[in-house]
Amino acid sequence: MTDLRVRQLRWEADDIVSVTLVHPHGARLPSWEPGAHVDLHTPAGVRQYSLCGDPRRTDEWRVAAYREPQGRGGSRWVHDVLRVGDLVPVGAPRNAFPLVPAPRYLFIGGGIGMTPLLSMIDQAELSGVPWTLLYGGRSRSSMAFLDELGAYGDRVTIQPEDEQGRPDLAAELGRVAEGTAVYCCGPPGLIAAVEQLCQTLPPDALHVERFAPAAPLKPAADTAFDVELARSGVTLRVPADTSILDVVERAGLVNVGSCYQGTCGSCETKVLDGRPDHRDSVLSAAERASGTSMMLCVSRCASSRLVLDL
Repeated sequence: MTDLRVRQLRWEADDIVSVTLVHPHGARLPSWEPGAHVDLHTPAGVRQYSLCGDPRRTDEWRVAAYREPQGRGGSRWVHDVLRVGDLVPVGAPRNAFPLVPAPRYLFIGGGIGMTPLLSMIDQAELSGVPWTLLYGGRSRSSMAFLDELGAYGDRVTIQPEDEQGRPDLAAELGRVAEGTAVYCCGPPGLIAAVEQLCQTLPPDALHVERFAPAAPLKPAADTAFDVELARSGVTLRVPADTSILDVVERAGLVNVGSCYQGTCGSCETKVLDGRPDHRDSVLSAAERASGTSMMLCVSRCASSRLVLDL
């Protein structure tokens, strides 16, 4: 974690402000790949924001925050308190939403979900890979980065709901060419609709990032279990009403929590033995089936005990 200075605050749309961060002494910042996010340590707690600047630039990072009136206070702090010149503790980039190589891409963004897609589009453009973007929002004034996206011409379809209604996702996904990687980020309703329409595509064709956890398809009953921490040499009891992450953090053994809702991937831990009950919104179906890692903040145990690489 490093304290970075706010160089610029800019209104990108209604209730969306971008924050440009630089090292206070001009040092180079760590490199990152499209889809990465960083943790901002706010007075309201740690909040994750997608990097939406140019990955080739090592002198600055840019993130964008949507003001959540009913949120936990982090976005309100960014909007109402943060000012140019302030220092903000920021974590190193992490990427649970990488851009995989593909012969072509279809990007689908909704609202603030456009942020991780910006650098992906830039990467596809630099690589000469064909791509298109479908970007929806309540109104043009609520949709960020329209000026930047305008440079790409007709490869970008802007669809404000108050002017044109909701995007025809069925039509868009119905003409997806073979081999296309579909990337979607936005509100839960948009992601759910895209997931439903992509069921006929190969299982690895769709890639999504959520800002809110997905509801488990078959919620399992919460029961107590033991978790053995192999490197620490201790075994802890995890009560039915407590997460693994809470238990190991209270024991003073790790401090890796960030979102605490299974969406950021910061607490992913290697499983050495036992069967996880996956409840996160990060791992793919194949990764879940392998049982080799799990998110400690929400996932539980589907066997008698777990052995973790901690």
